[in-house]
Amino acid sequence: MSTITALPAPLLKQQQVQAHYGVSDWTVNQWVRKGCPVVRLPNGHRRFDLAEVKAWMAEQSATGREQRRRQSEHALSQRSA
Repeated sequence: MSTITALPAPLLKQQQVQAHYGVSDWTVNQWVRKGCPVVRLPNGHRRFDLAEVKAWMAEQSATGREQRRRQSEHALSQRSA
């Protein structure tokens, strides 16, 4: 009897990530520069694991919310002073 294991999700091309999020190639390139996980193939092409990209996006969103909260608190403290 053999065991069935889940296969990893296929890696997406940049154009597929762009279509999924409705963004331009420039935006995806900026995400990569900011640390978005990417797999480099031996031929130099990039591929994206959508689950990893989604996790990175969630992390970025949480970080952004925290930064906005701190900025808001700072602005309020400046007004009180």
